[in-house]
This record gives sequence, structure tokens and C-alpha cells, in this order.
Amino acid sequence: MKKIFFVAILASLFSGCDSAPKVDNSTVKSVDLNRYLGYWYEIARFDNHFERDLDYAMAHYTLRDDGKIDVLNTGIKDGRAKDAKAIAKTTGIPGLLRVSFFGPFYSDYRIMMLDSAYQYALVGGSTEKYLWILSRTPQLDDATKSLILAEADRRGYSTGKLYWVKQSK
Repeated sequence: MKKIFFVAILASLFSGCDSAPKVDNSTVKSVDLNRYLGYWYEIARFDNHFERDLDYAMAHYTLRDDGKIDVLNTGIKDGRAKDAKAIAKTTGIPGLLRVSFFGPFYSDYRIMMLDSAYQYALVGGSTEKYLWILSRTPQLDDATKSLILAEADRRGYSTGKLYWVKQSK
């Protein structure tokens, strides 16, 4: 009887816990990593502790000889990403990178939207707390912004929470 009571309590405690994302953070079907490398400007993002009040943010992704990616950031700590091909092979998720800015701790970097010319991207994390709009240029035209915002909205993100990053002084 005690075991049944204990199991019932555990079931009731965990029934309200939902660790699944509340958004659709599925990735693009394929990414040509060599085309994705290079400079990306941060156009907008959800506020987070490691970028609070940061403007003029951009990142430069370069491929290392060991298959990992170095990430050189403007204004925040530099990081690295694990071998994207190995991640895609083991997880079956082609648009997934694992990035680290804090020692051995890695987080999801999910490329959810990427235009065919690799000029803009919508990137999320493993939860609805992270979202970035990236561009190869410091500004996006209104039509492109609207297209990206519509995709983020469709996926369930609260785009009204986006912080629009200053890219021009």
C-alpha cells in the first residue's frame, strides 16, 4: 500500500511538469556549414543575461581543423560549437549546433529558418526562452523582417518580446 501511495504522489508531482518546448523549434532540413560560416549581425533577440544591454553585436564563425567551429563574438564571451556534421549524424537534426560560452556546458543552437542565399537566419534554443534574428548585413528591409517575424509567430514565439539590436552608431 505504501508503494502505491508513493507512486501516486510521484505521478501527481510530475504530471504538471512539462519539459517539452512550448514552441516549434524544429530546424531546417539541411545546412551547408561552409556557407553558414562567416560574419552574422544580430538584428534582434530575446533578452538574456549574457547579452543584457548589448548593442552592435555580431559573431564570426570559422571552421577549425578538428571539425569544431570557433565563435568570435563582439561584446560577449567567445565560444565554440561542436562538430555540426557529427551532431546531425547522431541526432538526426541537420540544423542543430551545440555551442558553449561557459566551460564544458553546451546549449542548443537551432537554425530554424535560413534563406536560400544564407543572408538571414532565425535561430532558437532548446526552449522558448531563446530567439535570435541574424543577418549578413547590419540592417534588414521591412519585408524580410515581416517574413521572419511571421515565421517566429507561426512557431509560437512571442515576438513582441524581441529586443531590436542597434547596429548603426
